[in-house]
Amino acid sequence: MNLSKPISTQPYRGRLAPSPTGLLHLGHARTFWTAQQRAIANAGTLILRNEDLDPARSRPEFVSAMLEDLRWFGFQWHEGPDRGGPFAPYSQSERRPRYLAAFEQLRTAGLVYPCTCTRKDLAGALSAPHEGDDEPLYPGTCRSNSALHPPPSPFSWRFRVPDGETISFDDGNLGPQQFIASRDFGDFIVWQRDDLPAYQLAVTVDDNAMRITEVVRGADLLKSTARQLLLYRALALEPPAFYHCPLMTDETGRRLAKRHDALSLRALRAQGAAPESLRHNWT
Repeated sequence: MNLSKPISTQPYRGRLAPSPTGLLHLGHARTFWTAQQRAIANAGTLILRNEDLDPARSRPEFVSAMLEDLRWFGFQWHEGPDRGGPFAPYSQSERRPRYLAAFEQLRTAGLVYPCTCTRKDLAGALSAPHEGDDEPLYPGTCRSNSALHPPPSPFSWRFRVPDGETISFDDGNLGPQQFIASRDFGDFIVWQRDDLPAYQLAVTVDDNAMRITEVVRGADLLKSTARQLLLYRALALEPPAFYHCPLMTDETGRRLAKRHDALSLRALRAQGAAPESLRHNWT
């Protein structure tokens, strides 16, 4: 089933959605720059969302650095945690009631089940993550668990994917995409054992609530798009359009990550680099 949609006829709304778990690097900047240019080209609105759901890794100093580095690089947003806007709050840590409501909707519909598996439990049962994806294929160990009678031990909640269904969408940059549920990706976590919403649920809820018409992000999230399209359908929400950008890599061919401190915007700025020169060859 093709669950994609063209860019909405509604006024264009794009977003920048960094996580304050480290310093932003040049790869973030290139993807964000594409998002900003597409918002400008469509005479649209650009939203900054602070994805600070992880309390163990999100730090106030990274939030401050994020805002400062984005401004230095030339980003300008219309709504955000520092500017406010009609869909505030713009920090995910302040949006818990919205995530709870969506989760309860999924649970009431019988679309999720409690999972007691820990990372250690799954280490021997799971194959390595598929290339380009950071989530291994879940083997379905806890599928028989009842949502009405959760186990007494700590557990997370997984979304039950429709086995064998082809999830397809038309990407604005990479063209037609398709993934088969239970083969390319498995049941995924929507609510974590530490009582926090998982990325897939939070992003789906927020992009809809903030009326995002196009999501611009890295190509490493293509399978996440397939997962989120299932959530959009389950929650009876209209999905946005999607545009996935190639990833920036280092000299060894590995994609840039926050461990690449030498290519952080903060380090490049300290070295005297000019934003204009850094993005000179970007298209």
